[in-house]
Amino acid sequence: MHLQGKHALVTGGGTGIGLAIARDLAKAGAQVTITGRRADVLHDVAGNGLHALQMDVSDEASVVEGTAAAVEARGPVQICVANAGIAEGRALHKMTLDDWRFMMGINVDGAFLTIRESLKSMVTTDWGRVIGVSSIAGLRGLKGAPCYGASKHALNGLIKSLSNDYINTPFTFNSLCPAYVDTDIVTDNTQKIMKRTGLSEEEARQLMVGVNPHGRLITPEEVSEAAMFICGPNSDSYRGQTLQVSGGEL
Repeated sequence: MHLQGKHALVTGGGTGIGLAIARDLAKAGAQVTITGRRADVLHDVAGNGLHALQMDVSDEASVVEGTAAAVEARGPVQICVANAGIAEGRALHKMTLDDWRFMMGINVDGAFLTIRESLKSMVTTDWGRVIGVSSIAGLRGLKGAPCYGASKHALNGLIKSLSNDYINTPFTFNSLCPAYVDTDIVTDNTQKIMKRTGLSEEEARQLMVGVNPHGRLITPEEVSEAAMFICGPNSDSYRGQTLQVSGGEL
């Protein structure tokens, strides 16, 4: 229970990686605010240290007001997990500017707003952890997903810059960079690939599974283990890192 008394905020905390991290933080003693756009999804998993808060990370007012409400209810945010994001693949010449801005608005602007608002209370404390849930696509190019790759590179750049800005403080900033994880995003992308290519469900899914060198999808719980490590004892020297949870991808 080494996180007893800490308040964590996890965006996109109702499903997948965000939910796995939120549950592990709660098991370690933290009070965890889980946010997302779908109130019903959040309330279905709330309880046992998880507190639901409807919030849209692409809407500045929603993030400002939501984070302030969470701080008022549970104290300063000392663990910020900027997890909310979307993943879509599309050839660049088929993308509109609106497509580009929509993804950047969630994956980059959303992380910026979440971290900014969390830091306002975190800096009044003596300990803090900021985790950006990025992707292996933030470390290398990802075929067929230029906008997604650009957004995750931007997130990693934000985290690294913040780490330098706060290097002499008790607040650390790190990114998690998983390869394909067994979440709703993979399920949704499987359907999109089937529609676009005519492949079977298994063939479409295997296109993503095959990207992971160890030949299987990563579990959300495996990614959460990395998050818990960053929040654990003796983690203060891990700063500005892009931790790969990728089954051997380098």
